Amino acid sequence: MILAAGRGERMRPLTDSTPKPLLVVHGKPLIQWPLEALARGGCCCNVTINTAWLGAQISDRFGSVFVLQPPQNVRKQPSNQEQTTDQVQIQYSHEGRDFGGALETAGGIARALPLLCPPPGGGEPGASPAPTDAVFWVLAADVFAPDFVFSQAAVDRFVASDKLAHLWLVPNPDHNPRGDFGLAPDPQAPGGSQIALSLAADDTRPRYTYSTMGLYRQALFEPPWCGIPAGNPTGIKAALAPLLRAAMAQQRVSAELYTGRWADVGTPQRLQDLNAA
Repeated sequence: MILAAGRGERMRPLTDSTPKPLLVVHGKPLIQWPLEALARGGCCCNVTINTAWLGAQISDRFGSVFVLQPPQNVRKQPSNQEQTTDQVQIQYSHEGRDFGGALETAGGIARALPLLCPPPGGGEPGASPAPTDAVFWVLAADVFAPDFVFSQAAVDRFVASDKLAHLWLVPNPDHNPRGDFGLAPDPQAPGGSQIALSLAADDTRPRYTYSTMGLYRQALFEPPWCGIPAGNPTGIKAALAPLLRAAMAQQRVSAELYTGRWADVGTPQRLQDLNAA
């Protein structure tokens, strides 16, 4: 799931007429960078994008299929060789259309669960419910992380664990010097695995910033962790951090430090600096 429903208040006036995910970074809309990475990674063929502010511009721009184009400097294959194309299918959760605005992160994910984790049989009467161990990626459309790899190996490790979420943390940027979460060895999983910690305000251990990239189990968005009804039919707004902190308290959130290129494109100045780099 790519989170793309925010208003982008700090990006105004750029976002008065353009949704933030369509602002251009190095020649491409911001949201195109993770779409390319997902298509290139090969472990995800279906993407759900939630929208609100000017959301129709996003669905009009990308439609229902995103095709990864080869680099322009790559020589075309001879015509007698079969060419393959990496692509992902796209579906949309239009929160603005359905509820008049964004539902925040947990509310938006809960709303999109029927798209992310469709039940066997397509939800027909008598069909089995979706398994609560269904796994999906979540990331924000306004984060630039061109080196991040959405790998099947990461998915397999997460599926084999007992965790409800796995987060990629980054060194704290200037605009978030205190960070979000701590890191510690996982006492239940030897071999260098780490868990994320929700640290008290006076805890002096190092904190890191949540990159917005993570793997999640459907179970985190169901009782007892989340009280929003399946599919969030009434459009309840809910933040993600309380769910994560509750799961961290039970050592159910793993994490690792990501040191590749990463930028939260949150203001016009950050966008300008990123394009000038």
